[in-house]
Amino acid sequence: MQLHVSVAAAALAIFSLVDAAQLSWTDAYTKAKKDVASLSLAQKVDVATGIGWMNGPCVGNTPPVDKIDFPGLCLQDSPLGVRFAFNVSGGIAGLNTASTFDKTLALQRGHDMGVEFREKGVNVQLGPDVNMARVPEAGRNWEGFGEDPYLTGVMGALTVEGIQAEGVIATAKHYILNEQEQQRTTSSSNIDDRSLHEVYVWPFARAVEAGVASIMCSYNKVNGVYACENDDTLNRILKEELGFKGFVQSDWQATMSGVPSALAGLDMTMPGDITFGSGNSYFGGNLTAAVRNGSVPLSRVNDMATRILASWYKLGQETHYPSVGVNFVNYTDAPIRNVQHNHKKTIRSIGAASVVLLKNNGNALPLKTPKSIGIIGSDGGPSPGSYSETACADHGCDAGTLAEGWGSGTAWFPYLVDPYKGIKARASRTTKFKTSFDDYDLEEAVAVAKAVETPIVFANADSGEGYITVGNNPGDRSNLTLWHGGDALIEAVADANPNTIVVLHTVGPVLMPWLSKVKAVINAGLPGQESGNSLADVLFGDVNPSGRLPYTNAKKASDYPAHAVDAAEIDYTEGLLIGHRWFDAKNIEPLFPFGFGLSYTKFGYNALKVKAAGSKVSITATIKNTGKVDGAEIPQLYIGFPKSAGEPPKVLRGFEKVFLKAGHSTKVTFDLDTAKELSIWNSDARKWEVVKGSFTVYVGASSRDIRLQGTFKL
Repeated sequence: MQLHVSVAAAALAIFSLVDAAQLSWTDAYTKAKKDVASLSLAQKVDVATGIGWMNGPCVGNTPPVDKIDFPGLCLQDSPLGVRFAFNVSGGIAGLNTASTFDKTLALQRGHDMGVEFREKGVNVQLGPDVNMARVPEAGRNWEGFGEDPYLTGVMGALTVEGIQAEGVIATAKHYILNEQEQQRTTSSSNIDDRSLHEVYVWPFARAVEAGVASIMCSYNKVNGVYACENDDTLNRILKEELGFKGFVQSDWQATMSGVPSALAGLDMTMPGDITFGSGNSYFGGNLTAAVRNGSVPLSRVNDMATRILASWYKLGQETHYPSVGVNFVNYTDAPIRNVQHNHKKTIRSIGAASVVLLKNNGNALPLKTPKSIGIIGSDGGPSPGSYSETACADHGCDAGTLAEGWGSGTAWFPYLVDPYKGIKARASRTTKFKTSFDDYDLEEAVAVAKAVETPIVFANADSGEGYITVGNNPGDRSNLTLWHGGDALIEAVADANPNTIVVLHTVGPVLMPWLSKVKAVINAGLPGQESGNSLADVLFGDVNPSGRLPYTNAKKASDYPAHAVDAAEIDYTEGLLIGHRWFDAKNIEPLFPFGFGLSYTKFGYNALKVKAAGSKVSITATIKNTGKVDGAEIPQLYIGFPKSAGEPPKVLRGFEKVFLKAGHSTKVTFDLDTAKELSIWNSDARKWEVVKGSFTVYVGASSRDIRLQGTFKL
């Protein structure tokens, strides 16, 4: 059994000529300030003002400034691939990337996206999404990296690093507390300062450390003030505390004012007009007038233009940057420019590495050479027309197999390998297939199940951005049940054949009332264009599953501390207890815990060593593949703070993915920086403080499967 590691193994060795040509922030600022000093007030304002909705080839465009040979910027979605474009990769979701717990693959994905955006002439990729999966129903959870701030921070930073190494400006979004779709443009997300810093700012801080050149402020209010005119979150936290050097852009139509937004730290308004097609702007001429009448100091506009131009210079975009190769207004008028390269290999590798094996009774998987296989459920079959650019706008439907959610976080598929196609191509020529793609024809499904040796039932749960409603799901899911009668379908098949295997394509956790009746369960998430091939790699054992849940899957919906609500005030009353932290603190047993995932082999943990010296803490453990199959394990480090700190029972502070041949072992080391990872936020003093006292070390295979435990003192 062999992992597909060729792409991953090469990722960290990549040396990009683009990256080598990039400037330091200091040098970029020097060049930008010289340019800004030569511009008129109106020209400076132009740099900061989009030209309006559908007035240019990209979803966001800024005008050229000929005096300094600045061509203007092309800003384009999405966090997983180039939106509204042909000949691009139909990428894999952020949530799947998080499920790999694989830093090498996350970095490679960032590089691949950077290459495609650059070659399409896009200056600014609107991603990654580093919002938190605070509520299980939230429509855009699949765009991000799950419920844990540490995991999200690592995956977000690696994505930024990969994108920007290819000369494209990455955008960390949506800043901040944009964790649901309902009333996202009017509601206020209300939170205490400590929880804001320790949970929701955390991944943005890691993106800033990675050098992210743009951050997008969100639609919602934060403690009663709109995010794009919030002095506390933009100026005090982002620019002063975190030292962010790039530019803050608004989400599309998230600029709610002129003078207050400018003073609070907004640097660029997108797409420029107040409402789509209105022809007027809060910036533009209004900002110019505000400077002239003294409402906004000239230094603020200088700063806006400097930050934008410095980001452009820093990424080396002033020389040899490709012309714009997308056309948002008329897709077919864009230049024909195939930018896919071999990126399907990365997508396939991440797809397989993100498969989470949730149950495998009697070693039902991997499949040996079954005489017959049944593919049951619409999610197992083709998606006729539903993912094309015309048949289903922004993937706002759920017909056939699910490989991306819906909304602005999507990219068109150049092709989509459905599960039936992928499994059939990999299976033995002697294996017979029977299919039933009608979710509601239980009689046919049962007939197929009884006629085959191995029935595989496919079901899904979809979600997306709130401007599209699918069924009764206004972006956010209305519940956590499977779509299209999936639960009833699984029950019927399981009752007909005890060898039933379930494959789920979901945007997050789902309820599983049928769990005890089936042999095996796989959650494949949203695997992108190589969906069926990635799944077949795992089903037949070509890849040993190593995916881990980046969220907690509860037994019942009421076990979660927060839900998507249609309300004007959204109170983050759970504070620090997001996700698995809540389940630990309240002693609630999940159906499947955060970090959980099975393998086709077994791993042993031993020889824990903890060394605390000065500002560094080093923790080592030995991991051994005690089974008979080669595979990868993901040891996870959790830290229990002294009780006086008021932290959750344990917080994630490290993870590593290690591949081990059967019978082999390796030492894993976790190095902690006390100033960052063993500190808490002091709201009164407005600073991070290292906690003193006795800490507990937990090393295990999930948040609930702790194998080793130790202590250290600071």
